[in-house]
Amino acid sequence: MKLAGRLDQIEPFYVMECAKTAAEIARGPLCDPALGGRRMIYLNIGEPDFVAAPAVQAAAQACIKDGLTQYTAATGLPALREALSAWYLQRFGLNISPERIVITAGASAALQLLCLALFERGDRVLMPDPCYPCNRHFVAAADAHAVLLPAGPEQRFQPSSAQVCAAWDDLSSTQAENDDAGQSRAVLLASPSNPTGTSIAPDELQAIIEAVRARGGVTIVDEIYLGLSYDERFQRCALEFGDDVISVNSFSKYFGMTGWRLGWLVLPPDLVAPVEKLAQNLFICASSIAQYAALACFEPASLAEFERRRETLRERRDFIVPALQALGFKVPVIPDGAFYVWFDCSDVCANSWGFAFELMNKTQLALTPGRDFGRAGTESWMRLSFASSMADLQEAVERLGSFLAART
Repeated sequence: MKLAGRLDQIEPFYVMECAKTAAEIARGPLCDPALGGRRMIYLNIGEPDFVAAPAVQAAAQACIKDGLTQYTAATGLPALREALSAWYLQRFGLNISPERIVITAGASAALQLLCLALFERGDRVLMPDPCYPCNRHFVAAADAHAVLLPAGPEQRFQPSSAQVCAAWDDLSSTQAENDDAGQSRAVLLASPSNPTGTSIAPDELQAIIEAVRARGGVTIVDEIYLGLSYDERFQRCALEFGDDVISVNSFSKYFGMTGWRLGWLVLPPDLVAPVEKLAQNLFICASSIAQYAALACFEPASLAEFERRRETLRERRDFIVPALQALGFKVPVIPDGAFYVWFDCSDVCANSWGFAFELMNKTQLALTPGRDFGRAGTESWMRLSFASSMADLQEAVERLGSFLAART
């Protein structure tokens, strides 16, 4: 069977490949209590151990009971778009018209819609290295080119406006690899970021947006972890910097609805109709049950619960970062958001990919190697998710300590 050539530009999602291996080990003798095995501790996947809030679960059950399961408009339930508009006002002091909000089948669908609506074959999209791998693959699936900007710890793993300006007009590296490389079209950022948990300073974000705007480009900011910010300096939404900024968000992380596959876009007014047309054809609509359930996210009790969970995650961060440092790992930038620690493991291993599999087999501990997240030395880095319980984090540190002590 002949496959489309664009698949050559899309690498496997190595995070999930590692997860498959961890699951296989968990089913085998190493994790069989009858054989003296111990359970696998999963600190590799970005999924909170919290489930949907009680009011959200109850709303979903009521929705099914009442038969509210038919298609919605492609842009989503008007009531949910209005609830999000009110949330932006309450949380960030921003007046975002409900008409600019489009409900999507998760942030993944949102990014796919954007890439298809905005990018032509060969267009260049600038993004940081390291970054979430699927973001660059959404770009590739639209036959555009992701241009990675190396961003080290000295700049909090986030690109600078100077880098964006320099890379925007420098087509040489892309043309060397791709004969059809075209013009720079957009910058795709993430704040807070996966895998680093770091945010872009507001003044730097504003400078990037202004630079891209001056060049006739588009700024897209993945803000799915924005609700899980622990530092007031970074608790600002990119939408405050202009109606031409595009924000991608999701109910998965802060709102605890990972498997419900529900997200949203905030778009410039003139982009709503084109995205709606694509959504009608590609998705029809997001899950009606998930949309009705999500209305309960904005009830006072639910919002209070989400804030309690945010504080719990902060406590886990404040435990795991110094614990990793005490074991000899380098954490040069403390994560200010999300639930990841991006740490340098070069002092204890030659390559994080092999080290990850060694940990799974010898300590029954699953972490994510840096291979997925970029090309600028990421093989020396690992991502740990502290979205698991404190008990799991404490046991993981004990196992890591014992393992490292036995290697010396």
